[in-house]
Amino acid sequence: MTRPESADELPLLNGAIPRRRPSADLRLDLPHPARMYDYYLGGKTNYPADRQAAEQALAAFPTLRLYAELNRAFLHRAMRFLAGEAGIDQFVDIGTGIPTSPNLHEVAQQVRPTARVVYVDNDPIVLVHSRALLSSTPEGRTAYLEADLRRPREIVESPVVTGSLDLSRPVALALIAILHFFPDEADPAAIVRELVDALPSGSYLVLSHGTGDLAPEETQRVVEVYNQRGIPFQVRSRAEVAALVPDTMDIIEPGVAVLHRWRPDTDPDLHSDAEVSAYALIARKR
Repeated sequence: MTRPESADELPLLNGAIPRRRPSADLRLDLPHPARMYDYYLGGKTNYPADRQAAEQALAAFPTLRLYAELNRAFLHRAMRFLAGEAGIDQFVDIGTGIPTSPNLHEVAQQVRPTARVVYVDNDPIVLVHSRALLSSTPEGRTAYLEADLRRPREIVESPVVTGSLDLSRPVALALIAILHFFPDEADPAAIVRELVDALPSGSYLVLSHGTGDLAPEETQRVVEVYNQRGIPFQVRSRAEVAALVPDTMDIIEPGVAVLHRWRPDTDPDLHSDAEVSAYALIARKR
């Protein structure tokens, strides 16, 4: 996606309707990972190309729907921890995807009604549905920025971010199930480092990422489905996921854990690690 036009860079606060209108670049004839993920979750914002590709992926790895559900559950636990125990009231969610209630701000604001959240995505279909992301509490604030993670500086310097958040105070940065769409040649570690460098001490990184450690054959088949559909996809080992965290941060307990084993609120042994095949972590900037 190109850099957002200046009109789109104005903060969209508390229910404001985005000014840019969806255009022909929706390309509904091609599968999109956000819409495939929506299909796994049982959503309705997906189209024949997305459903066909998603069914191929499900044939390769039948528990992808379970993974998607547990990924959402991790996000919710992470937000409750950050807004509660960690005392964070500012959040940036990059790679927001199709809105699925409860969204990040709904979870955070249940704990901390004054929380402010900026959502960032470059998929125009997300922009179409961004009203659902702007339903803040009266005490808090939500905003939406159309931008591309491949250009992290444009995100942290955008007036949507700087006008909505106080970057002199700690911020939680959420990169949920997005970095596996960035192969090594895209240097995702450098992207994360540039984002984190813009945040003050005491900020947090929340990350989840697919892995081939636990079900290598099935995972490789999923990777091939995505790649054949023109969607870059690269799973990473536990060590490779940990290496995405900048050296200015410390990974908090329980470390790099399989999604459903990161501070679980239900019995994690209800599902095997191989069924989930994704890691999760939270790190704190020193």
